[in-house]
Amino acid sequence: MFLEDSMTGRDVLRQACMSLLSKVTELLPVVMKEEAMRNGPLCYQTVKVCLQVFQLLPEQIAPLVFGEQRDEPSMTKILGFLVDIILGKTSNRDTRLLAGTAVAMLISTATDSESGGSSAWSLLQVTSRDVCEEQWSLAIGRLQVDCCPRQTDGVGRLAVGRGLLTCCGKGILVSHHNRSKGACLLLDGLFPLISALLKEKLDYQYHVFQVFIMWLKSVKECLLEIWEVTGAPLLGEGSSLRHTLTQIIWNNAESPVEGVSESVRTAFSLFLEIYDLDCQHSGDSEKLLYAELLHRTAELPWESKAKYPPLSALLSYVGTDKVLEQYPALPSHVLKCLSTNHLAPCASEIYKSLLQEQRRELTIGPSQNGSLTDQFLASLWAQRWQPTVLKALTSDVTLLQNNASSYLLPCTLRCFPGAFDILLSSLDPTSPGHLRAWACIMSAQRATSGRSPWSQDSSIATETLQLALSSLDDSVRLAAFSLLCCSPKTKEAPTQMEFSIMRGFLPLNMNSESSPFRQHLQAGIRKFLVRIRDSCLANLKGQKSKRGLSKEEAMELEQGVGFVDWLAQLPLVYLAPGNSFQRKKTALLLMSAVLETCSDCWSPDKKKGQPPANMAALINWARHRGKWDFFSRSRQLVLIGCLEDATNEIREQAAELLARFFPHSLQPDVVSVLFSRAQRLLHSPRVQEAQMGALMVKLLLQKCVSLDGLVEGGVNQGQTHSVKLIGHLLKSLEQHYVTAREDMLLAARSSPLHGVVIALQRCLLEVPGAVTEALDHSMMIEILSLLERITLLLLGVLYGDQHTEDKEVPPSFCDMGNAISSLIGQGSTGPAELDEEGEENVLLSEEHSLVLTCCWVTLKETGIFLGALVERILSVTCKEMPLLTVEELRRASKVFKDIILKCRHWGAVEGCCIGFTKFCAALLASSDPELREIPGYMLQQGLNILQSPRATSVTRRAAGLPMLILGVLAAEENAASRPLLAHSVKMLLETARAPVAKDWDQTVDLPQVCAVHTLQTLVRGSSLGLNILQYAPDIAVLSLTLLSSPCWAMRNAALQLYSSLCSRMLGQRPAGEHVSAQYGMSPSAFFSHYPALQPFLQGALESAAADLHESRLSLHPSLYPVLTLLAKLQPGAQEQTRALSDFLPPLLQLAASPVYAVRVMSSRALVAMIPPMEYLASILRLVEELPESQDTPCCHNRVHGQLLQIKAILVRALHSDNPCQSSLHGVVEGLKLRLWLTSPEQRCPLVRQEYVSVMRLLRENCSETFLSRLCSLLMEEIHQAPHILELGSVSLHQSAVHFLCEDPEWAWQVLQNLANESAVTQLSLVRWVKEGGSWRGTSLQKVLLKAIQSNLKEVLLDQDVEYRRAYLTALVEVMRPDVVSLKEPGPLLWVLDEAGLKDCVELLLGDLQNNRGGPELLSQALCAVSLLLSQSMDLALLQRWCVLLETHRRAEAPEALRLACAEALALSGAAAVTSSLKGDLTLKALSSRLISVGVHLLQDESQQVRVKAAVFASVLCQSEAGGTTQSCLLMQTNQSLRSLLDLLLRELWDSEGTVEALVCHLPECDLSTILQEAKHSQCSSLYEQDDANVFLEPSVISETVLQYLLYLAKRYPESSSLAQRLDQWARQSVASVRENLNVCMRLPLGDTLDPDWLSVLMEPRFHGALCGLYARAVLLLQLLGVSDNLRPLLDPLTLAQDLLDLHKRLSLHGVFLSDTFVQSLSISV
Repeated sequence: MFLEDSMTGRDVLRQACMSLLSKVTELLPVVMKEEAMRNGPLCYQTVKVCLQVFQLLPEQIAPLVFGEQRDEPSMTKILGFLVDIILGKTSNRDTRLLAGTAVAMLISTATDSESGGSSAWSLLQVTSRDVCEEQWSLAIGRLQVDCCPRQTDGVGRLAVGRGLLTCCGKGILVSHHNRSKGACLLLDGLFPLISALLKEKLDYQYHVFQVFIMWLKSVKECLLEIWEVTGAPLLGEGSSLRHTLTQIIWNNAESPVEGVSESVRTAFSLFLEIYDLDCQHSGDSEKLLYAELLHRTAELPWESKAKYPPLSALLSYVGTDKVLEQYPALPSHVLKCLSTNHLAPCASEIYKSLLQEQRRELTIGPSQNGSLTDQFLASLWAQRWQPTVLKALTSDVTLLQNNASSYLLPCTLRCFPGAFDILLSSLDPTSPGHLRAWACIMSAQRATSGRSPWSQDSSIATETLQLALSSLDDSVRLAAFSLLCCSPKTKEAPTQMEFSIMRGFLPLNMNSESSPFRQHLQAGIRKFLVRIRDSCLANLKGQKSKRGLSKEEAMELEQGVGFVDWLAQLPLVYLAPGNSFQRKKTALLLMSAVLETCSDCWSPDKKKGQPPANMAALINWARHRGKWDFFSRSRQLVLIGCLEDATNEIREQAAELLARFFPHSLQPDVVSVLFSRAQRLLHSPRVQEAQMGALMVKLLLQKCVSLDGLVEGGVNQGQTHSVKLIGHLLKSLEQHYVTAREDMLLAARSSPLHGVVIALQRCLLEVPGAVTEALDHSMMIEILSLLERITLLLLGVLYGDQHTEDKEVPPSFCDMGNAISSLIGQGSTGPAELDEEGEENVLLSEEHSLVLTCCWVTLKETGIFLGALVERILSVTCKEMPLLTVEELRRASKVFKDIILKCRHWGAVEGCCIGFTKFCAALLASSDPELREIPGYMLQQGLNILQSPRATSVTRRAAGLPMLILGVLAAEENAASRPLLAHSVKMLLETARAPVAKDWDQTVDLPQVCAVHTLQTLVRGSSLGLNILQYAPDIAVLSLTLLSSPCWAMRNAALQLYSSLCSRMLGQRPAGEHVSAQYGMSPSAFFSHYPALQPFLQGALESAAADLHESRLSLHPSLYPVLTLLAKLQPGAQEQTRALSDFLPPLLQLAASPVYAVRVMSSRALVAMIPPMEYLASILRLVEELPESQDTPCCHNRVHGQLLQIKAILVRALHSDNPCQSSLHGVVEGLKLRLWLTSPEQRCPLVRQEYVSVMRLLRENCSETFLSRLCSLLMEEIHQAPHILELGSVSLHQSAVHFLCEDPEWAWQVLQNLANESAVTQLSLVRWVKEGGSWRGTSLQKVLLKAIQSNLKEVLLDQDVEYRRAYLTALVEVMRPDVVSLKEPGPLLWVLDEAGLKDCVELLLGDLQNNRGGPELLSQALCAVSLLLSQSMDLALLQRWCVLLETHRRAEAPEALRLACAEALALSGAAAVTSSLKGDLTLKALSSRLISVGVHLLQDESQQVRVKAAVFASVLCQSEAGGTTQSCLLMQTNQSLRSLLDLLLRELWDSEGTVEALVCHLPECDLSTILQEAKHSQCSSLYEQDDANVFLEPSVISETVLQYLLYLAKRYPESSSLAQRLDQWARQSVASVRENLNVCMRLPLGDTLDPDWLSVLMEPRFHGALCGLYARAVLLLQLLGVSDNLRPLLDPLTLAQDLLDLHKRLSLHGVFLSDTFVQSLSISV
């Protein structure tokens, strides 16, 4: 600290330097004595002190090392210590790297460069020695030490290289070697060291590459000196250094190591800078390297991540014109990258670089007329990029939209501000995708320019914003919402319009199913609130000035405070238990945003987002006006009610808000009720309820001051409440254990162990300071002992034997089932359960599930708790008496070992391993050597168990043993050399390679198999990350070799290991629109990272290819996996890929393999090994090898394989945008000469089918004459029934049908004879119609429509269900109108006459009414009949159709049928309702029923159903409203629901069924029953039945419907029929309203919290029934005011007063009703 921060301290230490060095020297033996010290923080700090002394006191150190004085022993010892550290005497990598920097810093103190250079060369030579060599003397100045390398892991060389580059100056870096005057340290010493390290694929490859970048920087800085030394250009033509540097950068551009590929651009930029300076120095004006690199970059496939960083670096040297000239496909490739997750940042970077370079080129060039305005520059940008950016912004690919708005727009508007007007003028908000693009462009403009979009001429902008905010598309609404909320100025107060729009938007968007939508909504509202807060604070600050507040400022302040108060109230209404998860989650997010932004609660753990210093002034101002009462008791009760929510997210977030923001202590009555409720929940067998109880206990520990009277105190007086609570939990756990020991079934039902274990875990580990405050050694011993006994008891239950100590093999699932059944049978006197047929029930009984769940969950939670507890205990400062001794920790390790090895349940094992890994990590990080030995001992035990022969079979994948080993290895410190991992992999590889005995027993697990499964677990474990990849070649060779094992279990395990390893080496398949099958790295990069695999894989291919020449079939089990790996690689650059040309001959030969799968996969692997520029040449060679006639001798397998290879290369070539149409002419001509391959003369259907597939790819390049000949051959083929037993015959027919149907003329010929074709042809045709879609909007659509209609009746009578379903799907696809278009649809082509149409409708309705067929068939039938009825006005048929919709829209119906109902409404419902509104009175009653169906479907559980119903509502409402737009803007579901109800009340208010359509949504009111059940609810079972529709929200729909019912009541005098229906409803409802209101008036709402009231608060049905009651009562009040007939039924004044009084009482006790009820009540009064 003195050295770093104090000038005075450094001055003192300069004078006492020798004393300081002496003290450091005395410390060295202590540090190096024990391994724990060497690997611990003390050693690191000692090295750091040495480094700082050398760095900050060079004047004092240099004479001691490089002066004429005698050898200084202190410095010699220090140097020896540092060199020992570098060479591996410690396993801590960070310490070794720091030691390398320290020695280099010592060298940098040299008084002359010659001494420093010789010292640096000496240091390099020492670290380059092998372990086996003898000692070497290191000389630094006058200091000499003998040293011997201890490890060959490369860290020593890395440390020295890194240190020299960091610390040494130019003189040392360009110094000569004593024995070689021409050698330069930078080029001839450090570069060979770094390049060698880059070839060794070590687990610290990132650090090596960073040193490489440091080397490039040093070379750039030392160029002048290097030129003097070398006397020649550094990177001239033919330079080996230039070639090596280029290769290093290319190889690492695709590195799987995190961070390396991202650093490639930096390295490439430095390389190009060095080359540019070198060319300037040598006078090289051509600079051929640029063109070479640009060509190499352009030829890489667009999927290659290595393509874009070099391209960005090249831009400033070659210019944008040159890049786009040589790489014209770049804009389209940028779009493809933006639609692919892992490539989006690359595309963003290259686009940004292109724009910046283009702007620079335009602005630095000569301007003749001074016309370089923003608009002119933007027009030049638009010529190149406007189509690309617009295509991305308006794309229907969400990922592309998001990336374009996030990456492309901001840099576009920053570089070319005038692009805003150009982009905006190209948009039409009514076109698909344009609305979101508009919002994104406006947001980006507001963020970059800082101008409000509503400042000038904002009426059009406001209207467009409203359209976007009501869009069905979440992304459109979010983009518009972001525009509304954002502002670069946080003090910019929202406008009145923004406040108004926000109040309308939020309530309609509370129940979105999209989690990203909710998160972005919270982020947006937080920005909005910050604007309000900061503007209000600014106004308050102005209030204190002399001028005071202006009228506008006062209004801003009032509006801001009022909006925040409204927003704080909004979540309270929607947090009622009966609402959906989505609404409650959004409500909590909004509440969190309000409390974080507008309260003065300080969060110590946050660096940002703290409240402003003057926040209290604003809060006081608001509270003085009766607002911002955020922390009232009633609001607290609302959040407490969320603690028993069914979802973990709601519970956790509510508890966090209570603990973080609400007053420190809960009131005593709340504590008492909450404690008793937590106790009851902890006794529940349901895991979810036990978690609720644990959360409540944690909250009590956080927010409770005293538990007196609730928890018995200990012996010591004055114990804290945390000690009392933890003691109480331990006593409860002891009681539960005793119960379980005496009666396990009773314990599982009423005293399960897992609830209290979870509560202990949450209290001790999640409440800060709980461990140090509540635990002492005796209590810790009690916890450990109790967990030991519980573990043994539960494992004994699973074994059926309590003596499990000596049993290493876990029981089978059958044994566990028998043990539990026996346990249950001991407590049961009745016979075994029988099913309906009188036989024994094979399903698990409720008792069996209870016991099993109790055991498994408790074991899992025990492992998690114990591991985290030990970690926390060992991390706190040790006291005089440690909480856990070494022996006790060994006992804890035994608990983990027992659970992991003796419990089969994967969830229990995996959960326990979470705690086990923490346990091992804490022990390995300890300074006590005895503690550090425990994980290693457990690992060795596991390895010994794995190597020992088994008596019986264990579970699949070696049970929990691999997880035990993984848990220890994952705990090793990343900064260390991971010796445990190296030892384990070595032993596992040796065990797996051991030969299997010839007489092996299939019923016994082999050690070799267990070793392979363990390796698979290590490879798959994310905790080991890339550390395992250094062993990838050995593991890959092992797994491929073991595929030839005679043991099936070994082959199975090896295949799983190989699959996991390939995923780890290549990475997971990325998400995106254009991701191809080849998504891994290029072959050259792959074999650069794993060089040992290249000869092995090549040998496997050559061996398999050589065996093809033999007459017998030779199987190669490893061949297909090898081909699979190669097929996943992506093609690389020509020069790189050509180096792997030895792979091509065997791959080409494998085309003749007799195994079909090998032929397919070899064709895919071949693509990766061919450079992209050679695709066409390869295709031509393969085409020429095909036989030209049937007379040419050929092998069918070879011909088929060659066609597969042609197709695979052709697909890749077309995908890469490489070939032009003319270049494919030769390929087409060659294939035309071989037309016989698809004729009957060719006897192999597979060959014929593959030829058709190739020609389908080349169809656009073929002449009409040739296509006619080919189609004639295919037509003859499909007229013949396929040979079912002939391999490939069915595929040939399918390919032929697809090929023919792409031409309308041939399609018509196929369709004419559809009824007479074979079943295969018929099914292929209708499937093509369903899956294709290329026919839509073409003349082929009419052909299909005509043909499908003409055969409809025959198909409906067909008994083939699959064909009928496919046919109906095709019919719907062909007949489906564009319902979103508001244009008048053209008349459909009808082939069926009226009688035929009616027959088809009758058949379909009959199937639907009688439920003939499954849900999928019935759903297609419903859509089909809807389309057929769209042309019919037969009221009887429409009535039957409507009844079907009302039947199948119910929540209990299958989802496919509910979706079909919504689809039917969109297809035909809108037209029927529109007809009725235009004057067709016969359809009016039907219309109200259809609208009612739509309203129900808009509340459906399935989002797909709601979206389809929203299409119906949008089309209907906008058709009825009229307009000039060409397409319908689809409305959000909640907006659609309100629009439907608006339409119903506007046009059909007096129609029959309208009142019923509204009233049916009000929930039933039986509050008396609900309250009774809430008070006495007690569960003893594991599961409860979910509601049929969990998305339905009775309270919300009651609020919505009430407004429309009141509207009907106002129109009571205008219609006698309406008055009659409302009177009838009122008379039926008045008694229920009166009775339920009386029940509510008797609710226990006193000053103290009643336990029964808390039960009611947490009852979901109560809130829905209460809202239903208020809706009915308010409607009654309205009717009483307009109807004289109803007034005798009820006194309106009494009813109104009772409702107001009840509302006031409820609002004080945690029940918040919507303002709609209160406002409606006030209006009614």
